[in-house]
Amino acid sequence: MRVCFVSRGSIEEQFSSLCALEAADLYVCGFQSLGEVSYERELRGDTRHFERVASLSGTLRSVVVCGCITDAKGFKRKSAVVAENGKILGVSDMTNVLDGEVGSGAALKVYETGKGRLGVIVAEDLFFPEVAKTLTACGSDLLVCPYAGVSGNLEGTLARAHAFCYGAPVCLCGVGYSTIALTDGSVAFASPESPARFAFQGAKEYHLVETRRRGFYKPPKKEY
Repeated sequence: MRVCFVSRGSIEEQFSSLCALEAADLYVCGFQSLGEVSYERELRGDTRHFERVASLSGTLRSVVVCGCITDAKGFKRKSAVVAENGKILGVSDMTNVLDGEVGSGAALKVYETGKGRLGVIVAEDLFFPEVAKTLTACGSDLLVCPYAGVSGNLEGTLARAHAFCYGAPVCLCGVGYSTIALTDGSVAFASPESPARFAFQGAKEYHLVETRRRGFYKPPKKEY
């Protein structure tokens, strides 16, 4: 999997430079790439933010994931738009909101792409392990997390923990920082550069996990 991270600048500013680079399989862009997107203005044709993302994915013939703030008639969410080969595949919203900064979305999504199944973790959903667990249980081969501002080591540590516990590499792209965590808990890549490229080989590994717990009462068998 060849991944290119865009952690600085907007889609418009980076379009030409990205097209000039050797093509990657996946482009992950932080929240600075689109800024705020109004669904109402997009539908009226006043703005074309999603169109630019689709156009970029079509030009690059790849998958593009961009973080943004979406505005639905004044109800704002942290979101990520996903496009492939010139087509918008969908928009994922952050499902867990801390201290009411924005609104929350209602569903998680796994995207079927030509590069594999992508599970999208939006921003601070990274703090909630059940998000990564659910996405991998639903078949995600790779977890992608567009993030806003990376505050320190916490986000990278969580990415490593999710990759190790749930068996899917995690690609995290914040503003000014990007990293890839592998399923053995190691950091394959980390850089403040933008755009930044890295290629890695993801491996699927399965194990039998047994647990003992109380409950689930079974009545004794009756003799006939």
